[in-house]
Amino acid sequence: MQKRTLGREGLEVSALGLGTMMMPNNEESVRVIHEALDIGVTMFDTADIYGEFAQQRFGENEKLVGRALKHRRDKAVIATKFGVTHTQGPKGDRAYIKKSVDASLYHLGLDYIDLYYQHRYDPNTPIEETIGTMADLVKDGKIRFIGLSEAPADIIRRAHAIHPITAVETEYSLWSREVEDEVLPLLKELGIGFVPYSPLGRGFLTGQIKKFEDLTEDDYRRHYERFQGDNFIKNVEVAALIEEMASKKGCTSAQLALAWLLAQGDFIVPIPGTKRIDRVKDNLGALQVQLTPADFEEIERISPKGFAAGGRF
Repeated sequence: MQKRTLGREGLEVSALGLGTMMMPNNEESVRVIHEALDIGVTMFDTADIYGEFAQQRFGENEKLVGRALKHRRDKAVIATKFGVTHTQGPKGDRAYIKKSVDASLYHLGLDYIDLYYQHRYDPNTPIEETIGTMADLVKDGKIRFIGLSEAPADIIRRAHAIHPITAVETEYSLWSREVEDEVLPLLKELGIGFVPYSPLGRGFLTGQIKKFEDLTEDDYRRHYERFQGDNFIKNVEVAALIEEMASKKGCTSAQLALAWLLAQGDFIVPIPGTKRIDRVKDNLGALQVQLTPADFEEIERISPKGFAAGGRF
């Protein structure tokens, strides 16, 4: 397994992590996490709110990750998040953070969290208060490293001035490249790691989605603009071109998309989410895909920046 380092404080993780958001809290998910760890995946991403999306209880996904990795704690890097609420908007004040970290530690069943993200920036709380509080958690030994999720460049710079930011997590893939404008250049400048979520375009870039009916009735993606009407048709056409190129290279669409993402910088660690171990293994195959200058040119031709029809949320 290839390793990469997030930030300048030495957090080493596998070059690909595993997003666990859609995993139900059951024995099959525990098995998948164990097998992922066995084949070299060391970074596992969750959040306090994950689980509610599947009509489960708050913290349910953290409970899954915690019980799956508790007895192999020294082999895993566990990242979780706070700050997303359904009724009060994003939260980042000192009292909320202290309450949230204790709740996450309880759900995880662990003594500390490796990487703790603010899930969304709270415009009503100065980032200096948020990061100052998180820095205190580092001193207290409750967390090891600090991260931000979906934060704009100016907030990242202000946050990093208070305490080193180890990683920023934001959506990034062939069909969501907004971070290339301001965020990625800033992360390179400051030496901050980058963790792209939805690196396979919420499944679109796997080549497995051919028609709207491929999404089950309860699939949350049915509500996203990019999966609806004419947008869906246009996006499927581009996904087919990516699939064709992947076939010529002897890899899967997912492997091609992830290889492109990994090639954008050695500070980038994508966290594709899946509930299946065969998909984990397929994704890891991206580490063996070598892209030539001609490949990059072809990718830019068939899926240029901004090609995706519809908003990403």
